[in-house]
Amino acid sequence: MFSDIVASRRGAARALRAALVAAAGAGLAGCDTLASINPFDSAEKYEMKVVNDVPAEKIYDQGLSRMRNSDHEGAAKRFSDLSRNYPYSEWARKGLIMEAYANYEGQRWDDAITASRSYVSKYPNTKDAAYAQYLYAMSNFNQIPDTTRDQERAEKALAALTELVQRYPSSEYVSDARYRIQVARDQIAGNHMEVGRYYLERRNYTAAINRFRDVVAKYQTTRHVEEALQRLTEAYMALGLTGEAQTAAAVLGHNFPDSQWYKDAYALLRSGGLEPREDSGSWISRSFKGLKVAVVGE
Repeated sequence: MFSDIVASRRGAARALRAALVAAAGAGLAGCDTLASINPFDSAEKYEMKVVNDVPAEKIYDQGLSRMRNSDHEGAAKRFSDLSRNYPYSEWARKGLIMEAYANYEGQRWDDAITASRSYVSKYPNTKDAAYAQYLYAMSNFNQIPDTTRDQERAEKALAALTELVQRYPSSEYVSDARYRIQVARDQIAGNHMEVGRYYLERRNYTAAINRFRDVVAKYQTTRHVEEALQRLTEAYMALGLTGEAQTAAAVLGHNFPDSQWYKDAYALLRSGGLEPREDSGSWISRSFKGLKVAVVGE
């Protein structure tokens, strides 16, 4: 029974194809073109109909609705539709900052970075520019690893936070940015200390000094500076550069007289028959002139 039905359907299909071929042949025999079998060349007129886009306000509200439901990825996609469907409009601007915010809330850091940077680039003087810069900085800040790992994210966060303070000094985000600048600087300095200690343990004193020097010269306001000065005392003593060792200890004692690191540096100098003595011409002294040293968390 089933085979009879299949055969019947195949026969009908062959008959239909034969009829179409015959009709096409007849048409071609009676004319010089394909117009007779082309529906778009017939007398019938086809009217182009444009389907209206979804209103921008509705797209925006849909994005907000998804945000309320914690669908951050879906919200970001909906907000991004505003830039695509309504380019160069106020809705596109609003959609871009909300796209950055939705990605940030969803911890989609790289997408948040892309959207926030795009906003600052396109709308640097608008009311939300400072917030976009803050989102960009914080998307990097939230990816800062511990001090044993590369601090590229900390450096990017530091640069972005510094730019926020400089470009938007009246922004409500400046106070928080200043605090996070100090945290980022502390992380970078901590990484220098990790590497410096590594070299010091292997008696590569020159490489160690270069790392500790970076901390003292660039990150004096971090909590690592005390140890950096003591390690410089140790490394300079090992190289026989007693003048620099004495200066490092003297600067350490002047700024942190109660520090255990100063006590260790002092004991190290005394074991070599030396006392802390500052050379005002040393790079160490110059690095600390006019500085008020602070520690993160104070």
